[in-house]
Amino acid sequence: MVTVTTVLKAVSLFAAEVISSITDWFQTKPVWADLKVLEDTELKTTGGVHERHKAKTLWEKTGAVVMVEAAELSSLNSQLQDLEVPLIAVVKENLGKELDCFKKYFLGKVYVDQKKNFYGPQVRWMCLSMFLRIGVWRNIWRAYRRGFWGNLRGEGLVLGGVFVIGPGDQGILLEHREKEFGDKVNMLAVLRTARKMREDMKG
Repeated sequence: MVTVTTVLKAVSLFAAEVISSITDWFQTKPVWADLKVLEDTELKTTGGVHERHKAKTLWEKTGAVVMVEAAELSSLNSQLQDLEVPLIAVVKENLGKELDCFKKYFLGKVYVDQKKNFYGPQVRWMCLSMFLRIGVWRNIWRAYRRGFWGNLRGEGLVLGGVFVIGPGDQGILLEHREKEFGDKVNMLAVLRTARKMREDMKG
């Protein structure tokens, strides 16, 4: 027998799918990154001394997992350390309290990409219609409960992603672009890619 609760759940799921499909029309589609542009990007360190580095120097010998505004990947830090693959964070602006909050959940070096090359080639914004999506509010609530409340002012709606970039001429081995706030990368895929990258280096 079909209950009222079952019907309401089905209707809610259908409505959520319809809203998701409609809001997708207004969202800018991702354009895949150009390795050369990433390599030549100048990144600025955060903390006491502000140094500048060509991004390529961060992965040319060991490869790296690069998080662009994606703090939750910190849970892989110990496994990546075992593989001797650095986990690096890139943010678009150094906003004091927000950056300090980010660092509470990220155990690694954080760099500022002032030109936003890691967010491009076409910088993508989460349009306001995306706030109609249940998943967005669920992700915001999860981040809020963990104490990680990002900046939603100014450029806080710019979408980020994750890269696994190999050493030498291996290139970009994995690229994930956020579709909405809190759209997480498949962590197992990141780990598998990092392991294969290390195996290829030894082989």
